[in-house]
Amino acid sequence: MAPASTKTGEVPFPHPTTSTPLKTWYEIHGSLSTPSSPTHRPLVVLHGGPGIPHDYLLPLVDLANTYPAPVIFYDQVGCGRSTHLSEKKNDKDFWTPELFLSELDNLLQHLGIQDGYDVLGQSWGGMLGALHAIRQPPGLNRLIIANSPADMGSWVAAADRLRLGLPEDVQETLARCETEGKTDTKEYEKAIMVFYERHLCRVKPLPAELEASFAWLKQDDTVYLTMNGPSEFFVSGTLKTFDIRRDVHQIKVPTLLINGRYDEAQDEVVEPFFQEIDKVKWYRFAESSHTPQLEEREEFMKVVARFLGYENR
Repeated sequence: MAPASTKTGEVPFPHPTTSTPLKTWYEIHGSLSTPSSPTHRPLVVLHGGPGIPHDYLLPLVDLANTYPAPVIFYDQVGCGRSTHLSEKKNDKDFWTPELFLSELDNLLQHLGIQDGYDVLGQSWGGMLGALHAIRQPPGLNRLIIANSPADMGSWVAAADRLRLGLPEDVQETLARCETEGKTDTKEYEKAIMVFYERHLCRVKPLPAELEASFAWLKQDDTVYLTMNGPSEFFVSGTLKTFDIRRDVHQIKVPTLLINGRYDEAQDEVVEPFFQEIDKVKWYRFAESSHTPQLEEREEFMKVVARFLGYENR
């Protein structure tokens, strides 16, 4: 099948603390449904980080190329091709989940798809997608939560356990740099990559899509540092206290949970979603860590397509 058509654009996103509207960059693969040309519901993809743009999720274009299923990527404000606000680094009152929930609503309205869409959120994007679904928006049909925690306490506990499996010299470097406040050094970055090669993406060399997202993060870590912290496992930002376990029962749409055998989002991290959501399925990728869309690409697309009903129409 020929590659799906591609359209890019920017959505004005007004915010009361900025003098001019922010801009959310988006890219649509495939065509949105019209009365004369019906397609599947659009799939809106929420990237992780926060502050790590969509590039590493681009394998999902496979869905648009295989089925009449439009896939919508966007870079959340503060990263990638959307408005950057480096002057707001460490502004904990600005960088909140509520900001990104409002941005998502604004995007849905601008594209005119608020009455019928699906969501796939990966890592932080799954946390954001869960928050969105908890509000029970009438247009949300199906939700995919990929490699995401329901609370950061279990995420950090799992990461601490995984760190114990690293070489002792790497563990020592990580601990020393974190204690001495040297998380912005090359030494710490090198040690982090040992963890990431085991538990973030096991493909060697790292796929170009993931390298592109990392390059954006290196240019501007404002959102990531403020909300998460210096690394995937040293969480010191505003998300440190994130916990929606008491609220996930309010997710009423059919939901697919995804994680990997070697994932930072270990089974105990994902399990609260499985226990509390009524209509839920869980798929664990046997050869993947945190990015199965890169590590087991073909199988990932099959699992997602089946859940979204693409193969039944």
